[in-house]
Amino acid sequence: MKSIKFILLLLGINLITFNNDCISQVISGIICENYYQEIKTEIKLPDQAENEVIKLFRTNNIFIAVTTNGVYKNNNGKWTGKLFGSGWRTAALDTKNEIWLASDFSIQKEDDTKKMDLPDFASKDTVLCLLWENEKILLVGTTKGLLAFDGKWNSVQFTKGKRINSIIKDTIGDLWVATTDGLLRRMKGKWINLDDNLMAYGLKRTYFSLENRKDDVLFSGLYSVGCIAEDGNHWNLRGADGLPYGPVTTIRNAGMSIWFGTDRGAIKKDKGWHYYNGKRWLPDNKVNDILPINEHTVWIATPEGISQIQDVEMSLVQKAAAFEERIKLRHKRYGLVSRSQLIIPGDLSTSQTVTTSNDGLWTAIYLAAECFRYATTKDPEAKINAIKSFEAMERLETITGIPGFPARSFVAADESTERGGEWHLTPDKKWKWKGDTSSDEIVGHMFAYPLFYDLVADDKMKTRVKNLVQRIMDHIVDNNFQLVDLDGKPTRWAVWNPDSLNFSNNWSFEHGVNSLQILSFLKAGYHITQDQKFETAYQYLIRNHHYSENLIYQKMYGPFDINYVDNQLAFLPYYNLFRYVSEDPQLPQYLKSMKRSWNIVQKDRTPMWNIIASVALNEDCNLKTALFELQQIPMDMITWTMTNSHRWDLPLDPINDRFNNKQSLKPIPAPERGITKWNLNNYQYDLGSDGAEENDGAFFLLAYWMGRYHGLLIEK
Repeated sequence: MKSIKFILLLLGINLITFNNDCISQVISGIICENYYQEIKTEIKLPDQAENEVIKLFRTNNIFIAVTTNGVYKNNNGKWTGKLFGSGWRTAALDTKNEIWLASDFSIQKEDDTKKMDLPDFASKDTVLCLLWENEKILLVGTTKGLLAFDGKWNSVQFTKGKRINSIIKDTIGDLWVATTDGLLRRMKGKWINLDDNLMAYGLKRTYFSLENRKDDVLFSGLYSVGCIAEDGNHWNLRGADGLPYGPVTTIRNAGMSIWFGTDRGAIKKDKGWHYYNGKRWLPDNKVNDILPINEHTVWIATPEGISQIQDVEMSLVQKAAAFEERIKLRHKRYGLVSRSQLIIPGDLSTSQTVTTSNDGLWTAIYLAAECFRYATTKDPEAKINAIKSFEAMERLETITGIPGFPARSFVAADESTERGGEWHLTPDKKWKWKGDTSSDEIVGHMFAYPLFYDLVADDKMKTRVKNLVQRIMDHIVDNNFQLVDLDGKPTRWAVWNPDSLNFSNNWSFEHGVNSLQILSFLKAGYHITQDQKFETAYQYLIRNHHYSENLIYQKMYGPFDINYVDNQLAFLPYYNLFRYVSEDPQLPQYLKSMKRSWNIVQKDRTPMWNIIASVALNEDCNLKTALFELQQIPMDMITWTMTNSHRWDLPLDPINDRFNNKQSLKPIPAPERGITKWNLNNYQYDLGSDGAEENDGAFFLLAYWMGRYHGLLIEK
């Protein structure tokens, strides 16, 4: 059988072409300025109001929500209003700010018993939109044309047979009408159809919404949004220009930004594009109306209520504090950081912590974050959190009764557990622990323990860490670089021995990453215990089995299968390996490995890898990107299903991911994708569990506090 090393050398011989002069560079950290964090809040309507909000208005400091069954007014946070009619589909304010409502076939002033039915000649029409042109003339857009009422009904003949989707009056008094047969304009009393001689053929004569923006007119078509500018600087933006989706059915000017509504979410255009769909942002994806409240706040009306999206000024310190609070409230279980399962999807008050197969890994992520936090701030709370997390992880090893073999998780004997896996009762029958422990878990343990040892532990705790690491590493080395379970057999994934990694095709994918892991474990183990056994094992794997060479190709990527989980299983070991090999003759090999890995993953925009690569390579590995992405992580960690496969701005990768999911050629922005920690695919279009869980968010804390500790992220 050909060795995996030989095959990978053939494939990768021309991949390493850079030099390592960067190791002598000095990194300048970047300042963490305050920024605006987008936060969604549900605006609660009065109990009697139906949820479907069809229109939003503002008069002075009163906010008005028109629902299908009435008009409700919010003054200083208090709602007033009562049931009035039913079946309303649109509304408008007149010149006196009085509210007029329309059903399919009639129009009625708020609190007025008198109805205005459509005239007989339009009795088969359906009302779509309203505009008071002045104090005397009401314009009514219908499915078959534009009507005008000034005490009697008239049909605007130029519009006959056209569906009227939107009407506006511009700053010079001209009327603009969006129809399914052209963009119409009335200039000095004369109607023209701009599509007869001006508009692009590709717009297909179909328009949905109109809005004034100073002296300009904004419009939406089937495939784009555009501007007819008074100064001649017109524009038209499509999916290729960043428009996420359409057709846009609502346009609202909001000063420095423009908001768009569609039947699959809301969009904000400022210097960039921002897309809001899914219950992280909206109670329903169909946008009925949008009301900018101020420069930083907007209300969005949907069939299921109103969502407020607000830019709240904050610092990353404040964000980290909020993430800490979440973990304390809903993610601690016997000291472990565990998953929060929501009995009622999206309802945090129904949270229950439940065991998972990777409780050890996720607790390690939190433990490491608290170590960096304590080393940076000397906050006693961080020290307490770190100690409690270490003790919970220590118990994962002691509970199994197998020296050096940590469980995946443990529960009380009478607790229910997830299906599958190997669960074992303790001798006293009070606890159950989960076996078949994976390399993921050991990566977590051996990443966090050296940090706890170096940054937090006092002498007494150092002894406990030393003894624990001694047992784990003894177990691995004495069992031919494997983790051996209760049945005396290696676990499915915790295998680091040369026969498997170098000569078995079954381990071709893990050839590089598992070689990296064991070398990092051995170096960390020697650092803590000073047991020469681990240094000898390290040298043995390098000299006899070329493990340092294996590292050069640790990252598998296209045309091979891409496993994003393995990024986490590589970069955490990279971090400790570089801490303990500053004078190692293998350092140039490790630098090649890291540089190659970083070059591959940097396009993913995962801040944890930016920070670890910056530390390892001693260069700025896109720290501005890392800072931006940390700011972009949403405050809401509920695993809402986020759907992006319909979007125009995210080009489809013709190659599906390893689970046959459709994916984009560009990473999906963090506020717009499912919660991915650092171990999932940032390109996957559709992800989530319909709000069935809440993520702990420790992945953010680790990246942030590691960056702070190393001076890469500097708070004022």
